[in-house]
Amino acid sequence: MEIKTMLPEHWSSVKKIYEEGIATGNATFQTTAPEWEEWDASHVKNSRLIANENNKVLGWAALTAVSGRCVYAGVAEVSVYVADAARGKGIGKKLLQALIEESEKNNFWTLQAGIFPENISSIKIHEDCGFRIIGRREKIGKMENSWRDTLLLERRSSITGI
Repeated sequence: MEIKTMLPEHWSSVKKIYEEGIATGNATFQTTAPEWEEWDASHVKNSRLIANENNKVLGWAALTAVSGRCVYAGVAEVSVYVADAARGKGIGKKLLQALIEESEKNNFWTLQAGIFPENISSIKIHEDCGFRIIGRREKIGKMENSWRDTLLLERRSSITGI
């Protein structure tokens, strides 16, 4: 398996994996995956990765800017998704480690993640990669008819001068 830069031609596989994550009910508040143009416009251009094995996308990771204000230019939110059939094999952790490296090359000093407390495996890989839980956002969003909490995790770069 290798970690590669995500390209537009990977979108159909990336979208399918995203939809598998949505279907779990514990990966995102999103209920549908966007089309490429919308996804592309909302994610940082220089930090998009896929896990690839035998020309098959097994997972993906990307960053979203948390703000358009220049003072937050080095702060981004992390997304990591792994295909149903590839879960439990360490792919998410490898993607997150590579995304951290890529983010630091591009001068990001803080990465954050909002994770449902029920998503134990995602919390664990983030903690294993140096993220720490800094808070719980209670009833931050509604899914169907239920209010959901998220844990806010953060990782500060040790090499970008902070």
